Amino acid sequence: MSTVVSIKLVLPEDEVYLAGSSIAGQLVLKLRSTLVEPVVKVELVGRGYLEWKQEDNPHLDYSRSTVCRNQAVFLSKAHNFHINDGWLDSGVHTFDFQFSFPPGLPSTFTSKIGFISYFIQGTCSGREIMLAKEKRYLLLQGTFGNSSRTHCALPFSPTSVQDPLVVETRKDAVYLCCFSRGSVILRIYLEKNIFSPGDPIVFVTDIANRTCKYIRKVVFAVHCIVLYKGVNNRGEQRSLEDRSEVTRLESQTNTGPFQVMRVTGTLVLPKPLPITSMRMENEIMSFRYELVGTSTLPCTQSAMVGRVPIIV
Repeated sequence: MSTVVSIKLVLPEDEVYLAGSSIAGQLVLKLRSTLVEPVVKVELVGRGYLEWKQEDNPHLDYSRSTVCRNQAVFLSKAHNFHINDGWLDSGVHTFDFQFSFPPGLPSTFTSKIGFISYFIQGTCSGREIMLAKEKRYLLLQGTFGNSSRTHCALPFSPTSVQDPLVVETRKDAVYLCCFSRGSVILRIYLEKNIFSPGDPIVFVTDIANRTCKYIRKVVFAVHCIVLYKGVNNRGEQRSLEDRSEVTRLESQTNTGPFQVMRVTGTLVLPKPLPITSMRMENEIMSFRYELVGTSTLPCTQSAMVGRVPIIV
């Protein structure tokens, strides 16, 4: 029968921590009998890992895949509690702890290819034998720290990201059944394209229907585009880009033939959310975002897509 009845980490419930902030809690240890020379410790760890299979040489006539991997340790801190007289009596013992998150940490993130996770683990050992442990995963929101986004190396002008943004897309359609053709124009307006996790994205969309059919629906979504960087079995660097939806909104438009309809929508960014990557050095993953508007052209198999780059 173990000397340790239970071990418990007491932390704030459902809290999202910011990089650069701190976390405080308690480790509660309940003992059945006296424990001599115990080691009671709390650790704060942040790490990332990714793995995917990739075709080794697409030019070969036969298929041979290789596994690409990468990993990183973003944070590793430990606190060993001082035990008076080298022993703990039976009963309940409470240990207070506090850790600081360094600025510049990446956000919590999970996908089919990789993850970035943070956890606190409390352990109790006696004479090099692990007696009890508990692990609690944390949600962490990365920040840009003290650097301004407008001074980072962006793929466009720093001043332009502060101005209203307009993206227009046109798609032509040919209807063989009635030997006619037409087009649809999708125009998306944004007052700004810099947002923080948890912010609402308010946008206005004009749909110009220059066909003889109705446009029933437009789907809006925020896409996260992740670039993974790994190393294959031969030590060669490889990369893989993957796209996923962060949030979406379906709007019923019923835009009639040769009509223009205006749609105002709001998409709320979740939190935590990885921030837009401004550089790739020493990063196993980099992130960028787009606001995407999609409408299926009536009586055709094609769709029109409007993409607006945003910065989170």
